[in-house]
Amino acid sequence: MSKEDGPEEVAEEIPTEDEVVEPTIEEKLAEAIERAEKAEAEIGYRDADLINLRKRHSMERSEAMKFAGFNLSSRILPVLDGLDRALLGAEDGAFKEGIQMIRENMVEALSAEGISCIEVEGLFDPKIMEAITTMPASENHPEGTVIDILETGWMYKDRVLRPARVVVAKE
Repeated sequence: MSKEDGPEEVAEEIPTEDEVVEPTIEEKLAEAIERAEKAEAEIGYRDADLINLRKRHSMERSEAMKFAGFNLSSRILPVLDGLDRALLGAEDGAFKEGIQMIRENMVEALSAEGISCIEVEGLFDPKIMEAITTMPASENHPEGTVIDILETGWMYKDRVLRPARVVVAKE
């Protein structure tokens, strides 16, 4: 068999440095347009991220300002509890009246800062109350109602500062 009779071998030509094909102007333009579109999209994403970050920071800052006194308020409540215990044990007279006035002034100051006493009425509400113990239900206290308040609960604006600790009727 001769060289001419056999299948032709196709040799792959590897371009040398001198033979590198330059892209056409249209190809360069298409590539530049594609890169510009990607860059514009990336800029848009970054702008949106920046706007979202500013909004989130603003919300967090306003939330922090709104509840800035939360920690201080929670540290003051035990003092108020101490005044309540002192009132229970004090004899009638000027000393008891003085403690009562101090307590009332403290409650007014706390009220001015957005702190309020949790009103405990009727049914047990686990969002603002903590059941310390249960007692058997009766005609006067059906199941799920609050029988007694062991410790006053307090709210700071719309958050529970300390839940009311109560005794609940249960079957």
